[in-house]
Amino acid sequence: MNDSKLEQYAAFMVRSAVNVQKGQTLIINSPIEAASFARLCAEEAYKAGVYDVVVHYSDEKMARIRMRDAAVEALEEVQPWRLRSYMDYVQTPGGACVLSILARDPEIYKGLDTGKIDRASVALERAMKPWREQTMGNRLQWSIASVPSEAWAKRVFPGKDADEAQRALWEAIYRVCRVEQGRPEEAWRQHAKAAALRVKKLQEMELSALRLQSENGTDLTVGLAEEYQFAGVEEKTVAGIPFFANVPSEEVFTAPHKERVEGVVKSSMPYVYNGNLIEGIWARFEKGRAVEYGAEKGEDLLRQMMDTDEGAKHLGEIALVPASSPVRKTGLLFYNTLFDENAACHIAFGAGYPGTVKGGDGMDREQLAQKGLNDSLIHEDVMVGTEDMEITGLSKSGKEWPVFQKGEWAF
Repeated sequence: MNDSKLEQYAAFMVRSAVNVQKGQTLIINSPIEAASFARLCAEEAYKAGVYDVVVHYSDEKMARIRMRDAAVEALEEVQPWRLRSYMDYVQTPGGACVLSILARDPEIYKGLDTGKIDRASVALERAMKPWREQTMGNRLQWSIASVPSEAWAKRVFPGKDADEAQRALWEAIYRVCRVEQGRPEEAWRQHAKAAALRVKKLQEMELSALRLQSENGTDLTVGLAEEYQFAGVEEKTVAGIPFFANVPSEEVFTAPHKERVEGVVKSSMPYVYNGNLIEGIWARFEKGRAVEYGAEKGEDLLRQMMDTDEGAKHLGEIALVPASSPVRKTGLLFYNTLFDENAACHIAFGAGYPGTVKGGDGMDREQLAQKGLNDSLIHEDVMVGTEDMEITGLSKSGKEWPVFQKGEWAF
């Protein structure tokens, strides 16, 4: 691949997306396939003045072997050092920030015991919840980047050989992450400004709910949490440090009220859950809870997801993404939620982001619950947007505002 583009991508991820600060420790989570990119990011971080860089490498092929062969009791036994390996750095005087690099085979666990996978996943989520509260609560800067592994690239481009597939996926990543034309920092500043204008407009509407309708049968009214806040593209830590949590990012999102969702919703794209695909998801909500649900493929996985805890049957996020987003324009299904969620409007089953409630980053979960924000061990995004989607904003005064018309922003 083009070395200059790769260097630009690494520099952007470290200096702008994560926005590392002098004296911090940068934690990098990376698959072994992306080790060379992780090293580039580490070099950029040291140039930017970080105190140290700590890299956690993972091996998904080894993870598959362990998932297949280890006893489920061993998989559920998450040792305390896993949590401490993050929290110890957060609690140092300089603090920490984190960059996660994705390169996962979307079906790495295909054919394995889904019940066993689910038990292992729930145990890990439970053990690592204090760390997730750090990131979801924006108590530190964090971001996610992606590097094409052979398995992932071949899934996106099944007709190409491995090298061609990886080159094609790199090109797609550079395009949707605004690296292709050079000067990604400037492109993202402009992108963030445009999103901020939409956030401002939505806040001015003083909404009580959003109604989503599509010809595929979706007719869902999502009541919003008390003192909700819309957010999009750029976020800030509780200390006021700006960062880009997701790269790419095309969404403007906020918090549903966990008890005020009514109607039917149908997914518009496949969803990867615990290394397996779920397709054709549908759900019917009453008083905020999914009382009926199913899927055309992978329904057993969907039911395992929904049974994680009571919060898994409620929504924690509603995100608005136009059908003309750069990710959708590629015409690709990335089989990677980081990308696919930025191709379509989506909902998230599970925990909500504290920052989507006014003052929420400083609240505990009990206080957030009083505002209507959902809590759960999971946060699973399901794409529901279509090219014909109509979204209407229902204001507290009874006025109706057009938000989306035929899959596009109405303003």
